[in-house]
Amino acid sequence: MQNPYKPYPVRIRRIIIENDTRDLKTFELVFLNKEDEECFRYTPGQFAELSVYGAGESPIGIASSPTEKGFIKFTVKKMGVVTTALHNMEEGQVIGIRGPYGNWYPFHLMEGKDIVVIGGGFAFTTLRSAIVYMLHGENRKRFGKITCIYGARNAGELIYKPELKEWEERSDIDMYVTVDKLNGDPWPAREGFVPAVTKEIAPSSENSICLVCGPQIMIKFTIPVLTELGFPPDRIINSLEMRMKCGIGKCGRCNIGNRYVCKDGPIFSLAQLNEMPDEY
Repeated sequence: MQNPYKPYPVRIRRIIIENDTRDLKTFELVFLNKEDEECFRYTPGQFAELSVYGAGESPIGIASSPTEKGFIKFTVKKMGVVTTALHNMEEGQVIGIRGPYGNWYPFHLMEGKDIVVIGGGFAFTTLRSAIVYMLHGENRKRFGKITCIYGARNAGELIYKPELKEWEERSDIDMYVTVDKLNGDPWPAREGFVPAVTKEIAPSSENSICLVCGPQIMIKFTIPVLTELGFPPDRIINSLEMRMKCGIGKCGRCNIGNRYVCKDGPIFSLAQLNEMPDEY
């Protein structure tokens, strides 16, 4: 039986600097042992614990899709001791990973429905995983129309820029990229906050499910817009991955009422959240 505290060793295969301020990096990791890779089976929406030896570990949402083989991807913002240590590492070095943890986006409920994806800032990571998964050739026919609204403070803070352009050119996804302020940036995005752009685009709520992940302030003002558009609470799906701590329900730091977000979540419908204490 796998020790839940023991990480798998992985090598950093590639590091991608995502933003102009260079405090967002994407790490492509490969497992040192094939059997570890086979054990690490995940679904979009889940997270894992990344550990830097001597610095500690940090819970990070999985940005890659299980349809992408041979590596696993995480986008990490430089914020504390562990993430700073990770940002200081180089390609070829070895770190640890344990997981995957938590639940995932409810694809069994999303089949046959139109999907609206709304994301903001670097919280777009697990949404990227979901989009890549849904656009995969074997999966695309399972879902109806896909609409994505993604925003950041400015063009320099947008992540996955090559993929954003690729998705904008595809005919099987409607992609809307927005920034709070253009400030003369060369990125050909629209200007406006995500809630306002969502109201402007007004995606249909008929036979639709919406996935939302982003800063709390964005979510706070986006939920009323979705409600106004007719999305019922059970079809607005949120991620509380910012609450993650140990990942296995032992430290007690992620609980909301009697729910452990790392085990019962991090994916919750708005209907579920409405039944929980307002602590998130």
